[in-house]
Amino acid sequence: MFSKAYYYSTKQTLSESAIHYVFALFFCFLGSYAQADSTKDNLVGTGSLKSDENFSESDTTYINTLLHLAEKQRFYNSDSLYLLAKKALQLSKKSDYVIGQSKAYTQLGNYYSDNGQHDKGIDNYEYAAELANEIDDSFLRLGAINDLAGEFAYKGDNAMALKLYLEGIELAELVTDMNMQSILTENIAELYVSQKDFEQAMKFYKKVKKINDEIGDPVFMAETMSNMASAYADMGELDQAMFNVNSSIRIFEKQKKMAWLAYAYEIKGKVYLKKQKYNWAMYWYKQSELIHENLEDKRAEIALLNGMAEANLGAKNDSISEIYANKALELSTKLDYMSGTKDCSKILYTINKNKGDYKKALYFHELFQELSDTLSRSENQKSLTLLKTKFEYDQQKEQLILDNNKALAKQKMYVYATLLVLTIFLCIIFLIRRNEKIQKKLNKELLSKQADLERSEIHLKEVNQTKNKLFSIIGHDLRGPIGAFQGLIKLFKEGEMNKEEFLGFVPKLKTDIDNIAFTLNNLLSWGQTQMNGSFTTPGITSLEHIVSENIGLLSEMASSKSITFINKIEPNTITYSDSNQIDIVIRNLLSNALKFTFENGTITIGAVQKSQYWEVHVRDTGVGMDEETLGKIFNKDSTHSTYGTNDEKGTGLGLSLCKEMVEKNKGIIWADSAPNIGSSFYFTIPKAKKEYQKSA
Repeated sequence: MFSKAYYYSTKQTLSESAIHYVFALFFCFLGSYAQADSTKDNLVGTGSLKSDENFSESDTTYINTLLHLAEKQRFYNSDSLYLLAKKALQLSKKSDYVIGQSKAYTQLGNYYSDNGQHDKGIDNYEYAAELANEIDDSFLRLGAINDLAGEFAYKGDNAMALKLYLEGIELAELVTDMNMQSILTENIAELYVSQKDFEQAMKFYKKVKKINDEIGDPVFMAETMSNMASAYADMGELDQAMFNVNSSIRIFEKQKKMAWLAYAYEIKGKVYLKKQKYNWAMYWYKQSELIHENLEDKRAEIALLNGMAEANLGAKNDSISEIYANKALELSTKLDYMSGTKDCSKILYTINKNKGDYKKALYFHELFQELSDTLSRSENQKSLTLLKTKFEYDQQKEQLILDNNKALAKQKMYVYATLLVLTIFLCIIFLIRRNEKIQKKLNKELLSKQADLERSEIHLKEVNQTKNKLFSIIGHDLRGPIGAFQGLIKLFKEGEMNKEEFLGFVPKLKTDIDNIAFTLNNLLSWGQTQMNGSFTTPGITSLEHIVSENIGLLSEMASSKSITFINKIEPNTITYSDSNQIDIVIRNLLSNALKFTFENGTITIGAVQKSQYWEVHVRDTGVGMDEETLGKIFNKDSTHSTYGTNDEKGTGLGLSLCKEMVEKNKGIIWADSAPNIGSSFYFTIPKAKKEYQKSA
């Protein structure tokens, strides 16, 4: 991925002499040069420029021109970048031009960063930030913070990178700099992508897209889309990846953003590689490679080389693949880039194994495993550090707010002290009222903390009860059937039971396993709701479709007891609910009815349309319940369970789970029953609005 950067140039109109500087420098740069001294002389324009009668090296316009040219040389000629930045720094110090010094340190940081010298890059970015702070230039400071954070990320210190990005966002919001808000937020998204935390990354990408929509800059949008395309490719969502990268390519081609266009072509090759369309992958990698011939971006080149190597390997071009992989290995080693070394080591291992050179294959395999283990351990630690750092940052932010409030309170005290001198009587009244307010506030805080402790105690008790209940059910209702299954297999394995006898138990085993699976499903769903892990996502749901599916699933069990299902749900019974949760409710109610209905009985399910909701009912001709049992069945803390008409066993969770799921979907559930006559269960569920039904 590309970490986004943004540079603030001095916004001024170039004078006639400044234009002369630009052209003279440009032509000097184009000229060939053999020695380092002459190179430096040509780049900084000490030849024809100094002969100009208006020329002055202390002129800020001249220094800004040098810095502008240095910035343009990045990704094209790093030596020129270095020489121009060094000259600009020298002249800025000589003329005490702090803005120029800060920008020069930024360009030097870019040079060291691009050459893998992270510590030197960090030093120069820190110098740039310090100088920006000295002159209170928020825009320069934002650029330096972003560059510094990016360098910490390259170095592997994601905790510091995240901390700096968050500080930058806070400053960007304070000075209303939408561009830097977009850049900093997107760079945080890339941090989470590097940790394979795609869910968190996509949350930040959504924020970036909203900011970009407000900015309205198509290049910003394209840069974000290309980075999102890379993330989607890693996630395996290849259609989304292709859509985003194609959209970005159109903009980069139109705007002639060559570095980003090379990156977008490489991502498109990566998408085709994931699709195993190797020829197309090589085609787009080649397009990126052609652009890279005029670029000097080593980190991006490593990803391109590994992509070309992998595509050629997939296309059975092992010799070509080896050339690209060796180039990637050489460059990764030079930049101390572990991730790049790991990727090319895996490719070289496969190539040498195919050639029969098992000694080399073993070497690269061991190198790949060593780097994978190192990165894996490192990635886990980084993920934890990211979360910890964000938490610490929030705490520091809260503490800063508290300190500011304390400072404001002190200022108020000085004002009140001044008023004391003016009138003692008013001061006494003020102090009395102030003490009363403080006492009320302290009492309120004390009561609030006491209430929080009581809620925490209740929550802990509920969690403990949930744990005990889960273990009780697992030990009582699952251990028995599983133990019987193990015993049966042991008898068959040890020869104490022949094949025919074993096969005779298969129907019973299938029934037991179906019951275990159903019980486990209920346990997981119920446990999730108890541990606050279940979320309701309502949508347009066909109740008739859910009922038909569950009747199909339970038809075999119904046939074994000669029970008839009567489905009165109309096809137009459309609800606005969470389909998965309502599926659990229907399945449990039908299963419960099957359990307690005698052979040759019937189970009827229907729905009555009300003004705002559907009233669904499930009626059976089973054993029924007395008033005492009816009062317990929906109790959350009860595990009341009885055996069915064929000794079917349940956990007592089903109806409690139904109640929770119905209430999560803004409905209610109840039942009526009579012994030996049957039971009827009812629940309500919101209707879908007409406009939603039409769109559905």
